[in-house]
Amino acid sequence: MTKVYDAAKHALDGLLHDGMLIAAGGFGLCGIPELLLDAIKQAGTKDLTFASNNAGVDDFGIGILLQTKQVKKMISSYVGENAEFMRQYLSGELELEFNPQGTLAERMRAGGAGIPGFYTKTGVGTVIAEGKEHKEFNGQTYILEEGIFADLAIVKAWKADETGNLVFRKTARNFNVPAATCGKICVVEVEEILPAGSLDPDHIHLPGIYVHRIIKGEHEKRIEQRTVRKRENA
Repeated sequence: MTKVYDAAKHALDGLLHDGMLIAAGGFGLCGIPELLLDAIKQAGTKDLTFASNNAGVDDFGIGILLQTKQVKKMISSYVGENAEFMRQYLSGELELEFNPQGTLAERMRAGGAGIPGFYTKTGVGTVIAEGKEHKEFNGQTYILEEGIFADLAIVKAWKADETGNLVFRKTARNFNVPAATCGKICVVEVEEILPAGSLDPDHIHLPGIYVHRIIKGEHEKRIEQRTVRKRENA
């Protein structure tokens, strides 16, 4: 059975339901599964929880679902550069489970490996540790973090072959790989689909066993804001 679908809405057919947990790839504005997010917007699926490094910006990424009030909760590490995110959180319309960046990546990776929880020193003594189990190892305190097991993973890759083997570009690899592994079903959008056997096995970042459905599409190339100032005189 082919894994390749002709459109994002078809690739998501039968997978969406209200109240589901979705793991989404992306790092800043890089590697965001924009076509799949737009298809979720068009489907009108609501009360969603997203596990994602960030929520994009107001008009891009998960930000478009915040605008339509389809997101109930974010599990994130970076929440800047999104005015609607801030407005909804401060007004109590949006729940936020804040995670240190490495902890969030490890929670996804753990879920993909079938690991229900792990101990980490990150966050000990801060609000991150409130309500979590504490345990000492060799005289050091650690807190228990739970693995993320998502109903659906949506990610963006650079290239795929027809069996779902994936190659990512640069920082797009950061969260897309762990996000892809922690979903019961993984749907991927790519820039190029190649025949099976075309990719060098040593260059594959994620094996096709994790990937269930693939679409090819045109993607917007965005960069994050850059601040430039004149060099100060000595």
